[in-house]
Amino acid sequence: MIQQELRIYNSISKEKEVFNPITPGAVGMYVCGPTVYSNVHMGNCRTFLSFDMVFRYLRHLGYKVRYVRNITDAGHLENDADSGEDRIAKKARIEQLEPMEIVQRYTVDFHQIMAKFNALPPSIEPTATGHIIEQQRIVQEILDKGYAYEKNGSVYFDVMKFNEDQEYGKLSGRKLEDMIANTRELAAQSEKKNPQDFALWKKAEPEHIMRWPSPWSDGFPGWHLECTAMSTKYLGDKFDIHGGGMDLKFPHHECEIAQAEASSGISPVNYWMHANMLTLNGKKMAKSTGNNILPEELFSGNNNILSKAFAPTVAKFFMYQAHYRSILDFSNDALIASEKGYLRLMEAYGMIDSLKPGSTSDFDVAAWRQSCYDAMNDDFNSPILIAHLFDATKIVHAVAEGNQSMTADDIATLKQTMHDFMFDVLGLEAVGNAGDDSDTLDKTVGLLIELRNQARANKDFATSDSIRDQLAEAGVQLKDSKDGTTYTLK
Repeated sequence: MIQQELRIYNSISKEKEVFNPITPGAVGMYVCGPTVYSNVHMGNCRTFLSFDMVFRYLRHLGYKVRYVRNITDAGHLENDADSGEDRIAKKARIEQLEPMEIVQRYTVDFHQIMAKFNALPPSIEPTATGHIIEQQRIVQEILDKGYAYEKNGSVYFDVMKFNEDQEYGKLSGRKLEDMIANTRELAAQSEKKNPQDFALWKKAEPEHIMRWPSPWSDGFPGWHLECTAMSTKYLGDKFDIHGGGMDLKFPHHECEIAQAEASSGISPVNYWMHANMLTLNGKKMAKSTGNNILPEELFSGNNNILSKAFAPTVAKFFMYQAHYRSILDFSNDALIASEKGYLRLMEAYGMIDSLKPGSTSDFDVAAWRQSCYDAMNDDFNSPILIAHLFDATKIVHAVAEGNQSMTADDIATLKQTMHDFMFDVLGLEAVGNAGDDSDTLDKTVGLLIELRNQARANKDFATSDSIRDQLAEAGVQLKDSKDGTTYTLK
């Protein structure tokens, strides 16, 4: 293993903590996956790509990682008050399809999008419908311990009772008394003792398509329950990391903690991690307002928001230029700037093999290499890592132009380190795969360089300078040397 002290911001303690896995050399990580009733959106993608980076870095350090990410294919109702239709069943009703047709369609879409982003698949990808028995067992355990009650065939978690023995709200920092004070009185038809109680099992109404037999009724599990069942089945009653989007902190993850502690008596997770949201042009992404873009619309350019198509790896690079816990705004200008930076990085990496080694080094490669690790060890600080990678591009150009010297060993270390962090940790793809226009760009600029060389040979310096200046305005910097003319992207 690579010996590094990794620190992770723990959402439950609200501070960075040194990472010490339960089992030395091994990590158990659970991440809440998608509810597959529609195409995965860019906000979802950012969360899953953030944890892909975490997964990759842990593996890079030498940990054996069991990464579990679920598929929610039942039980997720339209709102957090345990009311409304099941999202998948509603989509099936509208499109006049079987619910599992909806599940299959959007699960395939999710996997295809993640593959385009070059995200690694999880170790295990369980589904809610595949774990009904496990969920029913946990409901019974919570009932037996007095932390739940049955009403008309539905089973609800008794938050007030639980709070007598444990602390409900410790992840989100909410106090139960404040929640009660800010909640309207229960409607007369509600089955719950208190508004804060949540469903562990819901009795299915006659029109509800997705239902399973249980000791309490023909019904379906509560949304929060599935993650408790699947995470503990594959990772144990206590595991290392639980991740998800910031929007899941309350009530979903709060309820997961309560369920696990009520059933097993053990707080389930050592490190809670939450990725922040994406905005679009400074506003919250929302399908209802039209301020939204799907991954395929981004990749194809078939949208009314961006000026051009962007390759998946460029979009991924853009997202990693912000820390996973910070809000990131998606905009045309920001993506264009990120694309230029990405191409500059890939160009420098491609130049390393042509560098001529010297007898000494003007650059401390070992210290730079450790600075890359230091960035990732500081709660997976990808923007600082990328800044260090850009420092390396400057050195590559300086050595290529003869302004600095590096030994052969240091050049090899520089290349290996850039490869490790660009491709293994960040999961970027080489420039040849970045987009369909890279070869076209080379040919176009090459033609203009040839025309400029002809103008210079004819002593037509006005045309020669005009080509150079117009390319510079377009972001293409020409570099003349005794070996010919090359170009870089600004």
